[in-house]
Amino acid sequence: MKVAVIMGSISDMPVMQEAIDILKSFEIEVEVDIVSAHRTPEKLFDFSQNAHRRGVSVVIAGAGGAAHLPGMVASMSPLPVIGVPVKSSNSIDGWDSVLSILQMPGGVPVATVALNGAKNAGILAAQIIGSSDSSVLDRIIAYKLDLKEAVLTASESLKK
Repeated sequence: MKVAVIMGSISDMPVMQEAIDILKSFEIEVEVDIVSAHRTPEKLFDFSQNAHRRGVSVVIAGAGGAAHLPGMVASMSPLPVIGVPVKSSNSIDGWDSVLSILQMPGGVPVATVALNGAKNAGILAAQIIGSSDSSVLDRIIAYKLDLKEAVLTASESLKK
């Protein structure tokens, strides 16, 4: 199983890299590309209509500003889409991106993570895959245990 991580612009890459890194840590294959909803609509249509034919199981789409990319992919793809609102240089503190991705019409769902929350998008994609792949599920369980241990260790260090 594979996750596609796409973004509207190369300037989104520093944010989206967190999704790529966490997915690789779960040993999930990642396909990365730039697909602009506004500048390359033909590429957007081709990607959206054919990703599932290439073995993609989940799409993570990051976009800033008007942030149409996740919703447009979701409108044409049978795959689950996770939107990452990116605070961009032309953004209104990122709220325009958050609302553009969050406020989808009925019938066209996009799971939405926090502003610049690509790491959580990667974890959510892994959990979706883990629901039908026991080896990925085991890695997610181990990751969650590591999170728990880190908090307990920090808690104990405060008491010393």
